[in-house]
Amino acid sequence: MVVESSNPMEIDKDTSLNTKDVPMTSAEETPTLSEEEEARQAIDKLRGEDLSARIEAAHQLESVARTLGEERTREELLPFLTDGVDDEEDVLAAIAMSLGKLIPYVGGSQYIHTLLPPLELLLAVEENYVRENAQKSAEQIANALPGENFHKEYAAMVTRLATKEWFTARVSACALISIPFNRFIPSEQEIQCQHFANLCRDDVPMVRRVAAHYLGQMVTNIVDVQAEHCVGPDGMLTTTFMSLFEELASNEQPDSVRLHTAQNCVAFGKGMSKVHALKGRDNLNVAAADVLIKRIVPLVVATIDDRSWRVRWTAASKFAEVVAAFEKLPGTMDTLIPAYEKLLQDPEAEVRTSATLNLAEIAKCKCTVPSPASRGSSDKGGNESQRPRTTVAKRLVKKVTALTEDDSENVRASLAMVASELAPHLGKEATITDLVPPVLLLLRDTASSEVRLNVISSLGALNEVIGVDLLSQSLLPAIKDLAEDGKWRIRLAIMQHIPHLAKHLGKDFFSNELTALCIGWLGDDISSIREAGAHNLKELTQIFGAEWAIESLLPPLDKVRRHQSYLRRLTAAHAFTLMATVIEPPEIATTEILPMILLMATDNVANIRFNVAKGLKTVAPVCGNAAIDSQIRPVLSLLAEDPDRDVRYFANKTLESLE
Repeated sequence: MVVESSNPMEIDKDTSLNTKDVPMTSAEETPTLSEEEEARQAIDKLRGEDLSARIEAAHQLESVARTLGEERTREELLPFLTDGVDDEEDVLAAIAMSLGKLIPYVGGSQYIHTLLPPLELLLAVEENYVRENAQKSAEQIANALPGENFHKEYAAMVTRLATKEWFTARVSACALISIPFNRFIPSEQEIQCQHFANLCRDDVPMVRRVAAHYLGQMVTNIVDVQAEHCVGPDGMLTTTFMSLFEELASNEQPDSVRLHTAQNCVAFGKGMSKVHALKGRDNLNVAAADVLIKRIVPLVVATIDDRSWRVRWTAASKFAEVVAAFEKLPGTMDTLIPAYEKLLQDPEAEVRTSATLNLAEIAKCKCTVPSPASRGSSDKGGNESQRPRTTVAKRLVKKVTALTEDDSENVRASLAMVASELAPHLGKEATITDLVPPVLLLLRDTASSEVRLNVISSLGALNEVIGVDLLSQSLLPAIKDLAEDGKWRIRLAIMQHIPHLAKHLGKDFFSNELTALCIGWLGDDISSIREAGAHNLKELTQIFGAEWAIESLLPPLDKVRRHQSYLRRLTAAHAFTLMATVIEPPEIATTEILPMILLMATDNVANIRFNVAKGLKTVAPVCGNAAIDSQIRPVLSLLAEDPDRDVRYFANKTLESLE
């Protein structure tokens, strides 16, 4: 029996949610009996002392609400949850996640706002992951609220959170203002923007950090709402957000706040590009946007020289996005590309590594920039605009040689991953002149097998531009060195690139230089290498065709089949089986490969014999019924009488599959 209270938010926990009062309605309207029982148990667990049981029950609030019905969910369950916000953090996190899922169970859109009171309390708790779950549910509820309730209930809740004394509520308000900003009416937008500005200037660094995180999203929302007017004399970007950005990017802020400068620059750049692209744009507003750009770009450039390596690292990791955002804005690349070059020379290896990984993406920029000053030139200062102009790719490729000599293996390995991707943007002549020499240096990097491996794995773009002939003299030694590397994972990695290399190197070069290497892997001490070697032969057969396989692979494989080591013979049997499944036409498998497999059925090692029996199950469908009856079935019948029980078992299983 539910005890009535003068305050509906103060329901006695010992008497509310009585499981005896759960209604039993028709099967069409209510869940199955098992779901009802599960809900009854969840209600009891929510009121119990066992922490793990309460957590489990909190994840089942949907079932509870479905069983209670809409009215009791609003009048009993939600007040019960509101009163329970002093529970353990794991329970609160589960409740916060579940509240957003209760939208269908409160009685329609006019009652969705009843989910906000418990959510408001959860948005102010101290534990970060509870607030994060509550924010996700708040976003779901905000999107589902009808307009009247959104403006009355949600906006009021956000205002309360943004002005609460305890900072955790203000942290949540940063997200709740920015995510559904487009739904606020203009008067509410002005109010919420003022709240957001106050949060950006909050005394607590954690609040400013979260506000800085959401500043970019606010900028995007404002551009969407106000279009070109956002940069006008009364536009929100001009009057409020540009100043906020400058304040949050200043050196007076802690590192955790300044970390968001680069990402916010991306948002501003995209916004300004959108203003420039608008049809029927106002020239005055475009001019105002250009003024803002002149204030924005120096902020991202300032992160290059920031005292904190973490800020510089973040700028390096986001710089490709920065360039993409500002690419269509006139004159910005003349400042941003030299700034990026400074990141490539940063004192910290982590920063240089992050910047190097963005090299190929930044080289895609279609803008022209001043050519770098030549060595010994007196024009190294502020006269960049007077130099001849060149593409971004051709300017950046000049930095690649210096990076090949970097002391950090991680920097060189990162460069090896992306260097060849510059080739399509350079053209054949510039690639041969400026890119091939540093790539050759990376292929000869004796200090790191990872560097050489990364070069080999990314040769596709370079091959499409110049062909692989120019690299072959350095490529072959690098492949052989990696194939014999002491670390088996390195050997395995280079093996996985062999089929890819085969497509670029061509049949003749591969046959002369690398076929013996591929056969040699079948005798490696590591079983994973031997297995990968067998799969390589299968892929090479697909790439180069049956004629090449018969001429280049089967003779050396026949020698492996007769090797004194049973492990090598076993690998040969596996390779024969795999090759037979892909060789075209299938008749070649019957005439060339099947006889070798059948010869191994008499091997003196039982392990090989039963693997032959297993392999014949795979090979038989390829060879056809005639070969099955005349060659495969007789051999299997002999193996079915083998002294070894495992051989007999697999032989019989294969015979059964052929019936």
